[in-house]
Amino acid sequence: MNSVIQKATRVIIKVGSSLVTNDGRGLDHAAIARWAAQIAGLRALGKEVVLVSSGAVAEGMLRLGFEQRPTDIHELQACAAVGQMGLAQIYETSFRAHQLGTAQVLLTHADLADRERYLNARSTLTTLLRLGVVPIINENDTVVTDEIKFGDNDTLGALVANLIEADALIILTDQHGLYSADPRRDPNAQLIRQGRAGDPALEAMAGGAGSSIGRGGMLTKILAAKRAAKSGAHTIIAWGRDSDVLSRLAQGEAIGTELTAQTGHLTARKQWMADHLHTVGQVVLDAGAVQKLKDEGKSLLPIGVTAVKGEFGRGAVITCVNPEGHPVARGLSNYTSAEARRIMRKSSTEIEAILGFVEGPELIHRDNLVLV
Repeated sequence: MNSVIQKATRVIIKVGSSLVTNDGRGLDHAAIARWAAQIAGLRALGKEVVLVSSGAVAEGMLRLGFEQRPTDIHELQACAAVGQMGLAQIYETSFRAHQLGTAQVLLTHADLADRERYLNARSTLTTLLRLGVVPIINENDTVVTDEIKFGDNDTLGALVANLIEADALIILTDQHGLYSADPRRDPNAQLIRQGRAGDPALEAMAGGAGSSIGRGGMLTKILAAKRAAKSGAHTIIAWGRDSDVLSRLAQGEAIGTELTAQTGHLTARKQWMADHLHTVGQVVLDAGAVQKLKDEGKSLLPIGVTAVKGEFGRGAVITCVNPEGHPVARGLSNYTSAEARRIMRKSSTEIEAILGFVEGPELIHRDNLVLV
C-alpha cells in the first residue's frame, strides 16, 4: 500500500510531549530541527502543513524545577505558561532556518464548540496557510484545565483536521503504531499496518496509559482517528524518531499504522451540517435565489433574501426556505440576524457601506451550505 500522505494537500502533524522534550529531559532541539526540515520538504511539494505540538507543560516543569508532574492545577497551568515560551522560540528558530514563518495558535475545546469562534479560528488558520506560514497549535492550558486533567492533543489534532478539512492527520508518537497487543508485555504482538478509522476492534486493541510526561495513550490516538474521519481525513500513527518519517510518508512509503476514512470530504461535511446541527433562525428566499441554490449550486447572496426570522449570531446554522415556507437548504451564516436584516435585498457591493465591514460577499457560502 502507498501512504495516503502522498496525495494529501493539507496535512495536520501532531507530535507528543515525550518526543518534543526527549522523554522529559528538555526540548529536543535536534529532533525539532529535523521535523522542521522535513516539513519544509512537504511545503516544497505543495502541501499545506499545520503542526499540533505538545510539550509546554513538560518544558515548563523542567524550567521551574519540578521533578514530577505536579498535581495542583495552578502549578500545571504555570508550567504551561512558562513552557510555551520555550516551545514557541525553538519552533520559530527551526523553521526560520528554512525561510518559513510560524504562528503560535492556542486553542481550547470551547473555541471549536462555539460556532462564531470556530469560524474565526478556521478563517485565521486558512489565511495563515494561504500566506505560507506554518501554524503551531497547542491547547491553551494556561486558561483551561480540560487537557491538563484528562485531555490530550491527539483529540485537538483531530478537531483541527475537521476545522480546516485536512486530508490527513499524522500522529507522531513514541510507538511504531498500533499493535494487536501491548508490545511491551506481549512479544507476539503484531503491528497493525492498515485499518478502518472507527473500527471498534481497533479500540479494543488499544489501551494503557501514555508516558509519565504526556497524558495520551494509544486509545486516544485511535479515537482521534475516528473523529478526524468524520470530515474525511485519514490518519497515520507513526514513530516520531523514525528516520525522515515525514519525508518518506510524503513519498508514498507505508510507515506505521494507517487508518483510512470511509467518507469523502464533501459528503462528511454535508452530512454533519444536515443531520447534527439545530437551526436557530430562518431566511426566506425569492424564487431566483432558490433556483441558484438548487439548480446552479451557487452561494446565497443577501440580495436573494426577502425576510429574516429568529435571532442568531455569526456562524450559526440557519434554514433557508422558499417563498412558500418550505426548507430548501441549511447553512452557516456569515452575518448575525440583525446584520442580515440590514443587508437583505441589497447587492453584495453595498455591504461595506451598510455595515462598515465585509465578512464575505455571501450570506452563506456554498461550501457551508447543504440542500435539504
